[in-house]
Amino acid sequence: MDAGESAAEPAALDDRSRRILALEARSWPTPDAKSEAIRSELGLSGARYYRILGGLIEQPAALRHDPQLVNRLLRLRDARVAARARRTLSHGRQLD
Repeated sequence: MDAGESAAEPAALDDRSRRILALEARSWPTPDAKSEAIRSELGLSGARYYRILGGLIEQPAALRHDPQLVNRLLRLRDARVAARARRTLSHGRQLD
């Protein structure tokens, strides 16, 4: 190991990030149950939770922590972005 490789430990997830991923991995009987858990267990609004989650799934540490969950969330996000783009293009003028 040379000097460039030395103490370059990958960043670990903090407790809140691990709790967010654990909550996201659970299944919920209703959307309201999940919203209530977000508020009661994490003390976050739904909007704040999803902003944090969106940034969290971009972090390599999150992928190392739970690759199956993070990859699933990335696929779902990409599908939503693609669907939104299709809706936007279909209502606009024809592309050349």
